[in-house]
Amino acid sequence: MERPKVIFLDAVGTLIGVKGSVGEVYRQIAQEFDVEVSADTLNRAFIESFKAAPPPIFPDADSQDILQREFDWWRIIALNTFDSAGVLKQFSDFSAFFSELYIHFGTAEPWFVYPDVLPALVNWRRMGIELGVLSNFDSRIYSVLQSLGLRDFFTSITISTQARAAKPDPQIFAIALEKHKCSPEAAWHIGDSVEEDYQGAKAAGLRGILINREQKSAVLTSQ
Repeated sequence: MERPKVIFLDAVGTLIGVKGSVGEVYRQIAQEFDVEVSADTLNRAFIESFKAAPPPIFPDADSQDILQREFDWWRIIALNTFDSAGVLKQFSDFSAFFSELYIHFGTAEPWFVYPDVLPALVNWRRMGIELGVLSNFDSRIYSVLQSLGLRDFFTSITISTQARAAKPDPQIFAIALEKHKCSPEAAWHIGDSVEEDYQGAKAAGLRGILINREQKSAVLTSQ
């Protein structure tokens, strides 16, 4: 197999995961605001709310407005999550709660790095392969990767909110490739979503590699 010039990696579900579950993190912070609800209930509601949300792209926004648009996008998801869980009205100040929640997910605290990630990144860098993050996450990915000790491995970070295109749209792959002056045929993309990562990469001309974290796959270290 020919060595790629660049390997792009998805972020959440590929490089990093949420400790426990999103529902557990939501529950813990909600408790600080005297709101009690089970993690399982919140997790189910979050998944439904997240899937129902539009892609995190803001084509009509000025660059200086992107951070606020990201914040608002996630606020709606959180609001719908707690509304679906039946506890939204228990908050005396949902805005204060959400601000704390949003800041929290921009730190290292709620995240963990999958154990096969660091050895793979070190090995690829030793081989001279350029690395990039290609994610539908938001601008907090910069602080998260930095706080988890991963930022310096990556030459580029391409996220949907800044690219104004979200995986599986070929445009976001094209934008990431341009940062490395790389042809699609010379690049791989690794991620945990069949549609967004594997099929999206293949449609854009890259080699798509699917990683299944639920089966504790060691794809990253086997390449």
